[in-house]
Amino acid sequence: VALFGAATPLALAIFAPVWGALADRFGRRIMLFRAHTAAGLVIAGMGLVTSVPALIVLRWFQGMFTGTMTAAITMAATNTPNERSGLAIGTLSASVYCGGMTGSFVGGVMAHYFGYRIPCLVAGALQLFCTVLILFGTREHFVPPKIKGFFNPRRFRVRFAQLLLAMPALGLLVLMSATRTFDTSFLPLLVQDIHGGLEGASLWTGALNAVGGVAGFTVGIVLGRVADRLEPARIVRFSSFWAGLLMIVHGLAQGFLLLFPARFAMVFFSGGLEPTINIWLAKITPERRRGFIFGWAACARAIGWMIAPLLSGLVAATLGLRVIYVVGAALFLSL
Repeated sequence: VALFGAATPLALAIFAPVWGALADRFGRRIMLFRAHTAAGLVIAGMGLVTSVPALIVLRWFQGMFTGTMTAAITMAATNTPNERSGLAIGTLSASVYCGGMTGSFVGGVMAHYFGYRIPCLVAGALQLFCTVLILFGTREHFVPPKIKGFFNPRRFRVRFAQLLLAMPALGLLVLMSATRTFDTSFLPLLVQDIHGGLEGASLWTGALNAVGGVAGFTVGIVLGRVADRLEPARIVRFSSFWAGLLMIVHGLAQGFLLLFPARFAMVFFSGGLEPTINIWLAKITPERRRGFIFGWAACARAIGWMIAPLLSGLVAATLGLRVIYVVGAALFLSL
């Protein structure tokens, strides 16, 4: 299970900068098409394999060849005027977050009634359907850059300087990604603890995810309207402060009457962090370098994903389940 969980973010951290650089050279639309095609084939394949090693290899391939979110953000940021990039990225992030939560709920119900393999096949088919939408529903005016020689020292220096400029935002993205997913693996255990048993806990967890999906979609729409007018650092400070306080409420909750509104509010505030940082990166990065920078942003996000379950698991094993929410609150406040 540990290898299965670590394979995708590790591969994503290694290969995302490569795909980002290729997007700047060959176009963002073709990278988006590549990501969804690979995701469709790999995820459907997970529903067909018969051994654990094969499943782990497919998880590695998932991180190596997919990265649909990064490809979509890069294309949206590149093909949107700077003064409207906040609206575009905020709306996109809202859609992805809502879709993820909805998928978790529907996939869980489907797995309960039809087994674990069917959701993988359905998810793969949906990803391949996305490739049809990309082919017939998107377009891009892309002019390939003129590249002289295999290694251009000047181009390397320019990219390195741009990466240094983005480093504070990338470091913040690592911490933000780890903080936002800090309790994800243990939320079902908190639900089970409040519910008092395993029977029926999955439905409560699914409903809680659905509430989070509504909050994530709502904040994306709200953020898209204000991110082009307010300083990104101001939004991050405001969102992380309230998300931290609401994370503490999770640890204190003894019933669903408190947990559900706390989850909605916490996801609402924390959901504004990642798109705000992506908007920040889009505004400080030249259009022709955005694939490169967003590739490194995906690397930073994946590192945070790897750190979160390791650290939260250590906290839960040594100090207890509910202490996760105290440590998570401290991480939010540190942002």
